[in-house]
Amino acid sequence: METVHHDYAPKGVKFYYIYKALAHPETNGYIAPFTLEERLLHVKEAERTLGSEIPWICDTMENDLKHGLGDAPNSEFIIDPDGKVAVRRSWSKPSDLRSDLEKLVGAVDKPTTVADLNMKKAEPPKVAKTGIVARVKMPGQMQALTIQPEMISLEPFYVKLRVEADINVTKNGKGKLYLGFHLDPLYDVHWNNLAAPLTFEIKTSDGTTISPSNGEAPKIEVESDADPREFLLDIDAGQGADSFEVTVKYFACNDAEGWCKPVTQQYTVALQVDRDGGNARRTSQPAARGKRPPGRPAPGTPSAAGNRLMGMVSSVDLESRVVTIRTREGGEREVVVPAEVVIRRDEREANLSDLERRNRIMIELDGDRKDDEGRPYAKRVMTRSN
Repeated sequence: METVHHDYAPKGVKFYYIYKALAHPETNGYIAPFTLEERLLHVKEAERTLGSEIPWICDTMENDLKHGLGDAPNSEFIIDPDGKVAVRRSWSKPSDLRSDLEKLVGAVDKPTTVADLNMKKAEPPKVAKTGIVARVKMPGQMQALTIQPEMISLEPFYVKLRVEADINVTKNGKGKLYLGFHLDPLYDVHWNNLAAPLTFEIKTSDGTTISPSNGEAPKIEVESDADPREFLLDIDAGQGADSFEVTVKYFACNDAEGWCKPVTQQYTVALQVDRDGGNARRTSQPAARGKRPPGRPAPGTPSAAGNRLMGMVSSVDLESRVVTIRTREGGEREVVVPAEVVIRRDEREANLSDLERRNRIMIELDGDRKDDEGRPYAKRVMTRSN
């Protein structure tokens, strides 16, 4: 993208990155900010780590721009001088953008390469060691719930809560809850393991049970670390229950500023899916590529034609527009469904939000096109209800 900017900015084309809600919290350690000031700090971090010369526009905390542009996590728009959308792309691809600008503005004599730019990148912050505390094993597909930090003091939220629930919780109020307390790298803090460990307490309305309703993080042998403190809970929400309260107590330390102090903070958690909550990437390790017995395909491998996947819908992530399919071979496969792809359900045109778990599905893949995580793109989607 920087090479396209370098070639076409002198021709009068204005480039902007848009900071929106994080599509994948925990990537490079960054977590969802709670305030506009923290979002602006994320923009500064992006400028520092990427070495980019393209200016940024920061969306509001209500995500007005994200919603107005269609909620795609990595979309791209070319706006003409009259303010009309000349080109819209659900997934940004610099090579395609260059082709568009060659048609709209004209080609350059010698396209810039990445090596020509000599960009000065920097590493994300790392205050303390990670990989000390084992991550919890998630029970299945989870969705972020909406949380409201309660500003009971002037202290920043050095530690930020993320709450997720399985699909049963949002459907019938009963299932598994995930509570994750994540250090925010913006504040250069780490856990003080010589002090009392993090504790939390949950307050529910009458008729709602969350078990356990309080907890304590494990005691760690090393003096400090930066791993999240995570808990899996059971919830049985009463009739009409819509939220619960979480109070957390912890010690945070900042070595650069020379302080270590106890902090108490509160949240209200709504029993509703946060459509802007993103999809946390907890396991970024690539899958092993060992040999398989001859004649037996890997789970999720497309048919012999190499361009179709068939099975049942396992989950749908509307934020990332990713459908997870349980294939006929028994494995699971994630497929990106761009906004322009035609979806038909029961022989009628449908939206991605119409897909339901266990719907039968056939996806025609868009050749060898894949996103940066290796997930294939859909070209056409057909589903049938049960």
